[in-house]
Amino acid sequence: MKKIEAIIRKSKYREVKEALYDVGVTFFTYWDVTGKGNEKKGHVYRGVTYSTSDIQRRILSIVVNNEFEEPTIKAILSSAATGEVGDGKIFVSDIQESYRIRTGEKGSETLK
Repeated sequence: MKKIEAIIRKSKYREVKEALYDVGVTFFTYWDVTGKGNEKKGHVYRGVTYSTSDIQRRILSIVVNNEFEEPTIKAILSSAATGEVGDGKIFVSDIQESYRIRTGEKGSETLK
């Protein structure tokens, strides 16, 4: 099993969610976060410069069976990209075990 964490633009959330549903990923957790980016310059709107060092993003946390790792990553990459700085990051880590609290089941069956 793999845990895929994706930090994406909040404006791309709906597209990413639909792309994940299209590849069969229907369960994930998400939350809104603020982070620091690499971009140093601000943006100007109506003559006022706004800092872009604090960035509003959404993190998705998705645990999938190994065979869903590649389709999940491809779905996020294709739907979250704008081609601009700040599109986000994807992190993948191994999950040793999972348990379904209600029944006590363990293993990859708990993800279904």
